[in-house]
Amino acid sequence: MTQIKVSADRVKELGGGNAVSTINDVARLAGVSIKTVSRVMNNEPNVREETRTKVKDAANLLHYRPNLLARSLAGARSFLIGLLYDNPSSSYVIDLQSGVIARCRESGYHVLSEPQDSLAPDLGRAIASLLATIRLDGVILTPPLCDMAMVLEAVEAAGVPYVRVSPYAYPGRSAQVEMDDSLAAYKMTQHLLSLGHRDIGFVRGHPEHGSSHRRYDGFLQAMSEAGLTPRPDWIKQGFNSFASGVDAAKALFETPTDLPTALFASNDEMAFGIMAYAQQVGIKIPDQVSVVGFDDTPGSTVIWPHLTTIRQPVVDLAYAAADILLSRANGDDDAPVLTRVSRLLPFELVQRDSAKPI
Repeated sequence: MTQIKVSADRVKELGGGNAVSTINDVARLAGVSIKTVSRVMNNEPNVREETRTKVKDAANLLHYRPNLLARSLAGARSFLIGLLYDNPSSSYVIDLQSGVIARCRESGYHVLSEPQDSLAPDLGRAIASLLATIRLDGVILTPPLCDMAMVLEAVEAAGVPYVRVSPYAYPGRSAQVEMDDSLAAYKMTQHLLSLGHRDIGFVRGHPEHGSSHRRYDGFLQAMSEAGLTPRPDWIKQGFNSFASGVDAAKALFETPTDLPTALFASNDEMAFGIMAYAQQVGIKIPDQVSVVGFDDTPGSTVIWPHLTTIRQPVVDLAYAAADILLSRANGDDDAPVLTRVSRLLPFELVQRDSAKPI
């Protein structure tokens, strides 16, 4: 591996030390053109590994850091990826941001994280205004925004490439990354059935989130294959929040002598609400009612008993979404057209203490 060796005086002369080094300094020290330095800094393909190493060594010696504004003005890219979301779960949002940021840092990009109100009547106009004000090289849309026609139309009208995370509506309209929510819920229901449970209730997720419908479908399929029909009064509508889990538990536990033996909450936040209310009214989990969730948020191992749940790879989903966008932005000739890209990531059923055999 080629390494650049140079005296401290030479480094200082070229812009190192306390001075602010420039791309010209890096090019002179590495003995390459400014264009080559730019390609290396942008992680573009088709640069010889020896040359890439020389440029990176020179940049490190000179403590060179590309200027985002200068890079943006010099080319057609802004080096910004937008992450648009509307979700009540703070852990979900944090995981999204972590995944996108991790991938963007690898390519010298930055993330503009923008919460949106999916119920706002002017949502489409607000997103159009955002995209007109700030030049983005790509946008990542998450539920429920990724399934809203007005949002998709605003992004498409702006001509910005986009990737959807776990979409439900408009299949094939854009690139997407997802996990199999239906199969995961099916497997969790089968797990409860394997523990001997037959009287199983279900708390549905937010109706505007496509994953909520898929998870309910998976539950119904597993129950049907077992020859079981869920009791309508044991199916409750939630909204992916702790409070809606509490409300569901109040309705489900109204008659303590007529309880399901197990409850499947469509996300962890609602499972936490169910468990909190159960403790409040003296219903023991899992002795009287087993409770399982979906997502594997950090609270799953904080609440007691620890929650049996589905581990959703949110960080990996966000990373993959950013990777699709950056593969195109960085000029990867092998990257497929965005609308043809679909990545399916694995889930994991995590068994803990909140569910036990009947």
